[in-house]
Amino acid sequence: MITFQLFLYVIELYEISLRRCNNKLSDISVGSGRNRSGSTSSINKENSIEVIHLDILRTFPTLCFFQEGGPLYSILHDVLGAYVCYRPDVGYVQGMSFLAAVLLLNMDGPDAFICLANLLNRPCYNVFFRVDYQLMQPYFAMFDSFIAELLPKIHEHFQLLEFNPEFYLIEWIFTLYTRTLPLDIACRVWDMFCRDGEAFLFRTALGILRMHQTELQEFHSIEEVGQYLGHLPNDLSSDQLFSHIAAVHLSDKKFHQTLAQYNSSKKKDV
Repeated sequence: MITFQLFLYVIELYEISLRRCNNKLSDISVGSGRNRSGSTSSINKENSIEVIHLDILRTFPTLCFFQEGGPLYSILHDVLGAYVCYRPDVGYVQGMSFLAAVLLLNMDGPDAFICLANLLNRPCYNVFFRVDYQLMQPYFAMFDSFIAELLPKIHEHFQLLEFNPEFYLIEWIFTLYTRTLPLDIACRVWDMFCRDGEAFLFRTALGILRMHQTELQEFHSIEEVGQYLGHLPNDLSSDQLFSHIAAVHLSDKKFHQTLAQYNSSKKKDV
């Protein structure tokens, strides 16, 4: 009985948020949106609904499911719009469409909406999708320290090029690797992330660097490294990648302790 009531609540929450989204789009289309002047409140970012359409067109274009006229185009727009109106303090951020799209490949709209909301409420995603560099900085500093410890040659090379973790880590986290890895491998990363938690996201990043460290050390510019890490080979081996991830010695306890240390350091600096 409780489960059924919860299901009804989820449906109702989704429908309420979706109605608000549709009303907001209607207001914007006739020029009566509150922030039509172009300013977006840091508290209410509902006007970010306007950019969802453009981002959806860039979401898994080769699949065709999410392109305009495709079978999942409208429902993806609905899920993202409903989320924006459910969390106007967060709004829409580029990359969310990839997360919602993967969910819609596995479930219907209301379930995808709730899963997206829960995902973005996890500590790491709650920080990253605020798009506040100061909040993200402890994650970057922590990750840089892991590279220095576990992949010292890569760290030295990146330092020489002044190639910082945020240059690639933001997109990897924002899209949960779905823009960087082949979709089937990215879905396997999702499975492990759901099982093991946020530390696995950073073990995956270290595993990618470990797997490609020979190639990465041959590049001599930020542009070359960035291009490579943003477009990894399509024939990348899933088993080989996961063997490199497994070789990364980073426990959940160490991950959380190190992150806590860098968060504490940031507060002291402030």
